[in-house]
Amino acid sequence: MDTKILLRKLEGVQTIPTVMDNLHVNRRQAIYYIHVLKKQGFVKTRRQSNNRRVYYISFENSLGGFSYYDIINKNSPIKLVEPKTDLVYGKEPTLEETLIYAIKTGSLRAMLAALALFRRIDDWSLLYRLAKEGHVVRQVGALYDLARKVMRTRRMTSRFRNNALPKKSDGFEYILQSMKSYDFRDIESVWKVHLPFNRRDLEDYA
Repeated sequence: MDTKILLRKLEGVQTIPTVMDNLHVNRRQAIYYIHVLKKQGFVKTRRQSNNRRVYYISFENSLGGFSYYDIINKNSPIKLVEPKTDLVYGKEPTLEETLIYAIKTGSLRAMLAALALFRRIDDWSLLYRLAKEGHVVRQVGALYDLARKVMRTRRMTSRFRNNALPKKSDGFEYILQSMKSYDFRDIESVWKVHLPFNRRDLEDYA
């Protein structure tokens, strides 16, 4: 089968059974077609918690760019299905850039998965600058304290914390509009930021 036709038929998220269904082929042929596309750089492979392989097939994969979702999935127990998203070329995004990206997506699951990045973030000066540019400084602080409830993290610098904490005159802000936490009001009170998560949302980090 012509590679262009094969790519067009299989573009998206696939497993071996879905390839078999889409192409009306047996398992051996499905594995072969995945191999053909993989050799040309069109396939990214990930394993799910049940050890099943999932294939992300896209022309953009062959361009060599990096995805923020790749960085999150590499570091988090919560895996994200990668949408058609902008790729970063020339260098791999930093963890700090990826965290801010996740917050700005407005996606609950992306933010939840990105909490794991606090385990490795250590450039707090960069994170503060990016958060300030994105107007999410207090949101980062609140999410950091939330992450510390369920995992070991790198220690936030006192400089970041002192600069990020709200002033008495500051009002409450949301991470996601109209969403508040019932379980983490102590964190919300410290940062004057409403969290969109409750305790049950963090079960994957248990």
